[in-house]
Amino acid sequence: MSKILIKQVEIVTMNQTDDIFVGDILIENDRIQAIGLELDRMNVTKVIDGKGKTVIPGFVQTHIHLCQTVFRGKADDLELLDWLKKRIWPLEAAHDEESLYYSALLGIGELIQSGTTAIVDMETVHHTDFAFQAIASSGIRALSGKVMMDKGEEVPKKLQENTHQSIQESVDLLEKWHNYDNGRIKYAFSPRFVVSCTKTLLEEVAHLSASYGVNVHTHASENVGEIRIVEESTGMKNIEYLDHIGLANDRLILAHCVWLSEREKQIIKDKGIHVSHCPGSNLKLASGIAEIPSLLDQDISVSLGADGAPCNNNLDMFNEMRLAALIQKPKHGPTTMDAKTVLKMATIGGAKAIGLGEEIGSIEVGKKADLVLLDLNNFHTYPSYDVDPFSRIVYSATRADVETSIINGKIVMENRIMKTMDKRIVLAEANHSIKRMTERMAMIE
Repeated sequence: MSKILIKQVEIVTMNQTDDIFVGDILIENDRIQAIGLELDRMNVTKVIDGKGKTVIPGFVQTHIHLCQTVFRGKADDLELLDWLKKRIWPLEAAHDEESLYYSALLGIGELIQSGTTAIVDMETVHHTDFAFQAIASSGIRALSGKVMMDKGEEVPKKLQENTHQSIQESVDLLEKWHNYDNGRIKYAFSPRFVVSCTKTLLEEVAHLSASYGVNVHTHASENVGEIRIVEESTGMKNIEYLDHIGLANDRLILAHCVWLSEREKQIIKDKGIHVSHCPGSNLKLASGIAEIPSLLDQDISVSLGADGAPCNNNLDMFNEMRLAALIQKPKHGPTTMDAKTVLKMATIGGAKAIGLGEEIGSIEVGKKADLVLLDLNNFHTYPSYDVDPFSRIVYSATRADVETSIINGKIVMENRIMKTMDKRIVLAEANHSIKRMTERMAMIE
């Protein structure tokens, strides 16, 4: 039995009353056993001195592409459709088992070191089992799935799927990995977006999602050009079409949603759809600025994600929180998207989006121990006297302030040293992988 005691730490709970206080946290196996003052050290296997430090719930990022981490810096300064056709799809087609494994580990290492403990991840067409192996060994909590693509123009032949094969491979992966490690890993059907999926595939995904009770994770209304293609092919806007074919429900996680009509917003609200806001990616690809204040005013579920490394170019939730807050203020005023609202989107909001609001996203007795210890004793976070802790975390803190990360009750990073992977090997293999893939791209149609 594992017991970890964090002593005398500032606890930012993110619970229903937003309690913040100094105390102890006792972790037993994978759950928070007790929170209080001067908790008993008896039978504790490890004590962490939290004096002068801050503990928060681990960040939950609801839109990530681990398969793209090794593409970082390879697809700069392009808009979405050119970015996909000229760079991302050819690179994804060049993946092999080893490159996907190390791409996933590279991304997970960055995520953990910057305070993210749970992700919603979309992989590529092939070799997805190796991404799941990386997720399993790293200790991160993940909802992941093989991308599904059975139509589309200018798609490399290696990414062009047969509808039945795409569905069968997805089901096989689900049955192997869903609820792995007592639920730490879950499966999500992951059709890329309407542009690259047939109606037959999407309807079957809707049926299978209901049958298995699992999430669907896809992109929607990210780019004006994408929306035009969808309207020309279906006669409807993205969300209207997803509703029409039976995908609009509370298991659906939609990345981006930059360009929504009022009718689409109403569908999202009425059907309980979850929106993943990716401000860094939306800015870099010049996609636009999502109307997040409007969605929040309608009590729509909104969480945060970094998207993939080649359209960001990092996976840092501190960056996403700061951007999410700041980009809305020129239009909506300085009080919109305050620090507490944004931190909720990054923690409990993400947890609720993946159906784990009762398990993670806040620091409460009985919940899973997904925690991040911050050392805010730095020039850029001082003075600390009478400063709102939410403000310090969202507006001042950086990834460098993350000292220790605990996922499912296990320490996966301590004093910024990764415990579940060898950093030197991952970095070296990431370089070897992208070199091999770049050479292979020239031979792929």
